[in-house]
Amino acid sequence: MTIGINLPVTGADAHDAELIKDGALLASDEANAKGGVAGYKIKYLILDDGTATAGQYDPAQAATNARKMVSDNSVIAAIGPQMSGSGKAMSPILSQGNLPIITPASTNPDITDPKFAGQYRPAGKAIYFRTVTTDAFQGPNMANYFAETLKVKSVYVLDDSGAYGVGIADAFQKQAEKRGIKMLGRDQLNPKEADYTTVLTKIKSMNPDALYYGGVAQAGVKVVKQSYDIMPKIIRAGGDGCYGAEILKGAGFPAAEGLYATIAAPNLLDNPDAKPFVDAFVKKYGQQPENYSITAYDAALVIIDAVKRVAEGGKEVNRANVRDAIQASKTKTLQGVVSFDDNGDITNREVSVFQIKKDDKHPLDSVLHQYKYLGAARQSSRCIRRISLLTAV
Repeated sequence: MTIGINLPVTGADAHDAELIKDGALLASDEANAKGGVAGYKIKYLILDDGTATAGQYDPAQAATNARKMVSDNSVIAAIGPQMSGSGKAMSPILSQGNLPIITPASTNPDITDPKFAGQYRPAGKAIYFRTVTTDAFQGPNMANYFAETLKVKSVYVLDDSGAYGVGIADAFQKQAEKRGIKMLGRDQLNPKEADYTTVLTKIKSMNPDALYYGGVAQAGVKVVKQSYDIMPKIIRAGGDGCYGAEILKGAGFPAAEGLYATIAAPNLLDNPDAKPFVDAFVKKYGQQPENYSITAYDAALVIIDAVKRVAEGGKEVNRANVRDAIQASKTKTLQGVVSFDDNGDITNREVSVFQIKKDDKHPLDSVLHQYKYLGAARQSSRCIRRISLLTAV
């Protein structure tokens, strides 16, 4: 029995991808140490969707990896991808192969939106599951935080042209405008360009209260570093593409100091219930995990539980039965009981807010110690009502 793992371990997000991979492997290794799952030992098929050409995740490589997983009959489920651009490329292929995948990190809502079911799940059933919520919550919830907590009156928005970056920036911008925050402009960055000083100097001349970036580390590191050089006092924020060791390592201090970032999950790293996981992770891998190490661990727990329930029910452990068991999951994990709606989205929609605050007592690239948890970003009541109506329909 094989579990596929697809992550960008080449390029700008390699270190964070490694922390996600290790979280998934830890759960599987623990299960194997106890004798496996229903008589099966878990094997892995680890595939890299990062390429040197792209310098980060590469949707074309992700599609190739999805075909490789589908063609390997021993692969009964998969974990990944990290990036939504890869998810959009993989999902139709996995759907045709009836191969369920659980993403611990990709948040673009289109992939699981029933409006796009014909595009992303052409075979019908949900196969793309998440142990994180989507940018339909992450973007707007941060806009609420801007309005209510940071008292931002004006903002300029940047994105990195990727599926994730554009999607979260769109969602943030729409809610920010609803909350009365003045939108001074929006620009799209080429992740491969080295110098963003022209656009950042233009933004400085408009004197916004804040800068919001939607995107991942390849462009994000440069945005964080160069925006500090040009506008050191401005409020700067982004989504989970700004949460990770790559930002800390690439931008460094003092540039990273004060940056706000969200994740599409509860903050669990400093929760006492997660201490055994953190200790086991550090012992095995020699470095601190991040929150998406935990959502990857939880994704593996969901697959393991699904396989166990299929076997105990006397059914064949195959993709179709494991997919159905994942869909019906009520699995106890580090973030609580994980369950999914009919589209594969996790039913818990918590978004956590962090701010980078330098702590000299710990390694400066430690996500656990350099990102300080500020609380959950509030979901607007209008958004909750709309979701309730959609669920009722």
